Formats: sequence, structure tokens, C-alpha cells
Amino acid sequence: MKSGFVSIIGRPNVGKSTLLNSLVNAKVAITSDKAQTTRNIIQGIYNEIDTQIVFVDTPGIHKPQNRLGKILNKQALSLIYEVDAILFLVDASADLGKGDLFIIENLKNSNVPVILVLNKIDKMKPEDVLVVIDHYKDLYPFADIVPVSALKHDNLGLLIKLIKKYLKDNVKYFDDDIFTSNSTYFMISEMVREKLLDLTVEEVPHCLTCVTTSYEEKENVILITVDIIVERDSIKKIVIGKNGERLKMVGSLARKDIEEMLGKKVYLELFVKTIKKWRSKERVLHELGFNENE
Repeated sequence: MKSGFVSIIGRPNVGKSTLLNSLVNAKVAITSDKAQTTRNIIQGIYNEIDTQIVFVDTPGIHKPQNRLGKILNKQALSLIYEVDAILFLVDASADLGKGDLFIIENLKNSNVPVILVLNKIDKMKPEDVLVVIDHYKDLYPFADIVPVSALKHDNLGLLIKLIKKYLKDNVKYFDDDIFTSNSTYFMISEMVREKLLDLTVEEVPHCLTCVTTSYEEKENVILITVDIIVERDSIKKIVIGKNGERLKMVGSLARKDIEEMLGKKVYLELFVKTIKKWRSKERVLHELGFNENE
């Protein structure tokens, strides 16, 4: 039996959550074309007969604009020390950026093996992938370099095979039927937030968060309430939409995903609340589960 912890790091919007979901073959992290979708440390569990890998998806490392951004960066960078291996995920179809170089500089402080994962190769010609490999290989002594397409599951088998070399434990942390360590409350909140990301534009997605405030299981239905926290009343109006249509759509789409996850009929209530500048208020961030000391 081989087991261990592997963190997935990278700048925003390189496909970390898509990679995590594809590796564990389950939806444990929400995905969106909006940057900085992931705001929490999310664990996904990969199981084979003789292997268990606990993948840890991290918030995208970026230049923070508020206290929340600083907390997210701190959380992400903390996971370059206490794991068996690091997957440094980059968008191979995009140019090498300052964010990538910033992460590489931080990796130099860690003794953990780093596997460079070049994502989105489905958008590229093979010869262009080789050029990207050449750009990166002299920047850091990567343990391995693996081109993949997280979206199309290309080369993920090879990636798993390489990861196994670095696993140090021989115990099973979770039962075989568990694919994430995140709570049901958290998963529900994230499913609502994902639909809001899909149905809103510009700065709106980054100004809101979701919290599951009640969960009551009846014989034939589960009653769930989720609060949507926004920074301004103007954002609240956008989230609700004309005659409440956008909020109804969010609720309808999220309910379907939640019912699929829970395997039972769900009655979902959504409430939109304004907390001005919540992303910069330490007390509010703590109450919402964003803790600077983590």
C-alpha cells in the first residue's frame, strides 16, 4: 500500500480544479472560466487497490487586492512544504507570466519534489509543447515534466504513475467510497457559488460568497438554506435579477447538482445579504471560514 498527499498549485485559471475533478473522477471542486474560482483548500481522494492519493487543490496564487486575497495566497503557499509531491500546473497554451515566476521563486524554499504539469495541450501543436518544455526546464529542477489535458483526460494515467514514485506512507487515510474530505455544507455552498459564477459577469463573481446556514433532512426531502453574501446593494440587485429571475435560475441549477450529490429530493432556499467590504473585514472573513492562521 502506498499513500500520500499531493498539492496542486498554480496561478488563477490554469485548470487546477478541472485537473482535480478529472484525477479523482468526481466533482469535488467547482469550475468556471472566471479567474480565482477556488477560495478554499479542497481535498480530492484518488483510490486504487494498492494506492491512495489525497490531492489538495489550492486557491490560485495572485497579486492580492484585499485581505481575502492575502489569506488565499498564504494558504496556497503553505502547501509547498507538508506534502509528498507538488503538481505545479501551468497553462501551456499561454505565455510564461510573472505569476508563474513568482511561484517558481517560492518553490525554491521547499525540498518537496515538484512535477511540472503543462495543461491545455489539446489547444496546441506537439512541436509547440516541446518549445514550452524547453522554456520551463531551465527555470527549476523539476522532478518530472508532464504535458496533459485535464479537460480531455489526456496523459492523466502517466501523471498518476509518476506521482506514485514520491508517496511516502503506507496507510489508508479514507475509505474507498470517499472522494472528498470536504463537508456537505461546504459542497452545497460551492455548488450555489458555481452557478452564480456562470450567470454573472465582470466583477460580480469576486464580490460574493455563499454559506450553507441550515440543513434539515426529512423523510422524503432535505430542506436547505444558503446565504449569498455580497459587498454592495447594487450587486445584490444583479444577483437577484429582474423579478428575481436570476436567483431562481441559480437555485434551480444548483438544486439539480445538490440532489445528484445527496441522492434525495432537495428544497433549496437562497437569501442574498449585503455585508459591505466583507473581503477586507477580518471578523467577517473568520466567520465565513477564511482564517489567516491556516
